[in-house]
This record gives sequence, structure tokens and C-alpha cells, in this order.
Amino acid sequence: MKTFKLVALEVVDDGNTVEIPLVDGLIINKENECASWLLEAYTDFSLYDFFKKIEEQSREVIVQAVISKRENTPAYFQTRIASLHKFEKHISVLFEGQLRRNRSDYSELLLDSLLEKGLGGQALLEEFKDKMKSKPKLKIKHD
Repeated sequence: MKTFKLVALEVVDDGNTVEIPLVDGLIINKENECASWLLEAYTDFSLYDFFKKIEEQSREVIVQAVISKRENTPAYFQTRIASLHKFEKHISVLFEGQLRRNRSDYSELLLDSLLEKGLGGQALLEEFKDKMKSKPKLKIKHD
């Protein structure tokens, strides 16, 4: 197993991206035959109902995680909530899931979003180069 610091987390829910303010976070690559990962977010108590609803519905959610350093490219995971615990002022949300390599490549997602905006030719190339440097957050489509 390999453990990393989770520095930023967003949950894609019903087509909307919800930024999760982290007090602390941890991500573990279990390096098992299922290629599963664990992501733990220690966050604000006010998000309990949001996560409880997802947990009760046993829904899969896509999470966008930034690992180790804020400037790293986000990784996308297909997850389920494995546990949800209340503390005095915070909650702990444990996600379990798989890394989405094929559809989560940032450059492909960026290119897709620029094409959807109708960009082409030199304008597409310039915008793509600029966005690859600044790495803006992307809304992603999920099944």
C-alpha cells in the first residue's frame, strides 16, 4: 500500500461539482487485485446531510482529488461512501473506489470542453496551451 496526502477534493453530484473544504485528508492506493483506493476527507460538519444522502442511496460518485501538492493535476475516482462518521465539529467521509484512467486524462477532458465551446484551429491551440498551463477545474460528464 502507498499513502498520500489529499490536498483538495471535489465531488461530482448530479452534474454539479461540490468543492469539499478539507481540514485534513488522506488517500491510499491499496495496490490490490481490484486496483482499489481509499480516500478519507475530514471536513466540515455542515456537509453531513449531503454525504448521508449519497450513502443512504448507495450511489456511486465521481470524486476529483488533488494528491500531495495543490499544483498537481487532479485525479478522478469512481467511488462509493464506505463510512461516514460524526465528530464534535467535523465529519470523516471514507470513499472507496477505482482510479478512472481512461476518461480522466486532464488533457483529453480539457480538449473536449474547448471543442464543446466551438473552438477550432489556431484559437483552439492557443486556448489549449493556456489552459494546460493554468489547469482550471473542469466539469466532467459521468454516466
